[in-house]
This record gives sequence, C-alpha cells and structure tokens, in this order.
Amino acid sequence: RGISSEERPKRPLTAYFRFLKENRPTFRQNNPEMSNMELVKKLAGAWKELPASQKQVYEDARKTDWQKYSEQLAAYKAQLSPAQAVALKEERRKRLAKRRLFRAKREMTVLGKPKRPRSGFNIFVSENFQESEGVSPVAKLKQLFDVWRKLSPSQKQPYLQLAEDDKVRYENEMKSWEAKMVELGREDLIRSRKPKKNTTETEKAKASSHESKAKSKLKKSEE
Repeated sequence: RGISSEERPKRPLTAYFRFLKENRPTFRQNNPEMSNMELVKKLAGAWKELPASQKQVYEDARKTDWQKYSEQLAAYKAQLSPAQAVALKEERRKRLAKRRLFRAKREMTVLGKPKRPRSGFNIFVSENFQESEGVSPVAKLKQLFDVWRKLSPSQKQPYLQLAEDDKVRYENEMKSWEAKMVELGREDLIRSRKPKKNTTETEKAKASSHESKAKSKLKKSEE
C-alpha cells in the first residue's frame, strides 16, 4: 500500500517554540499595533526573562512529547517495507531541499539582492503579453514564442539591446550589493569569480539558451 511521508509522526516542539505558540495569541491581543517581527522580539525577550522554574515546565512537556514521538516513530518505521523506506527517504530529501531553496530565496529578497537580468525574449513577452492572443497564460506564451521565432534579426535587435542594457544594470547593482554583503560579514553570498570565455560559440549558446528554456517550459505546461 502507498505510504506518504506526511504520515510520519511530527517532531515535538522545543520548549521555546512551545512557549511562543502558547503565548503568542495573548501578546498579539495586548499589542495589536505591533508587526510580526516586533511581536516575535517581544516574545523572545519574555522567554529570556522567564524564571528557570517556569522554563522547566515547558521543558518537561517537551520530554513527555518526545517519548511519545519516539514510540510513534518506531511503530511507523516498523510497518515500512525496504522499498517504501527508500522511497520515503528520497521524498523527504526532496522536500527538505525544496524548503531550503525557498528559505534561501526569501533571505535573498530580504537582503535586497538585485533581480537577474532579463533576456530579449523575456522583455518581448512582458511588452506584448496583454495584447497577445490566447485564452490562458500558457496559450498566450505559446503564441508569443511562435511570433518571436519568426521575427527577423533586425526586429529582435531592440529587445536584445534592452537585454544587454539590463545586464549592465544587473552587474552594477550586484557589485554594490556584494560590497554591502562583505560589510555585513556575508561573504558566503558573494559570487565565485570564474574566468570568462570570449568565444563566439559561447556567446551564441547563451543567446539561444533562453529560447530553449522557454520552449521546454511550454512543453511541460502543455503536459
């Protein structure tokens, strides 16, 4: 039978997060003007000032729940076949990787990382999407992709030039942003510098890669 990783017992909350969950509604009611960030800071301060005896109550509750969790987890694993165990492990790995990627993107947004440059095709789509034919976004994109492929080099040139200008904008903004990250001690976010290949083949490959990606997305959407 099929078993989803969603059936896996959930890890119990830590003492601190148990305190947050229990007290957040009251703190919110007493401080309606506070933002979520301010509210979390206030709760963190309240936890820090909480007497050790009261913290121990939350810690004891965590230990009790952890014992139940261990028993439930053992029972859950016992019912799995070797194949199911492998499949669920892979499913969990992918889900955690997706979660880490989401958190990384959210952090980049908070830190104000510049938006990546648009391709000529992206700019063409953004300027013509509303007026394009098609009853759905996918149909509109497909129609625009067909139009783009039929455009002559001279007709594409204005969009390709705008794309080149956007690359310059991106590089300038990235230099400023990376300098700021160095000041904040986040050198881990700085791009690794690789030697550039100034070959005609490489430039042609980059120019056509956006069209190939767009075509691939259309096929997936139609499936």
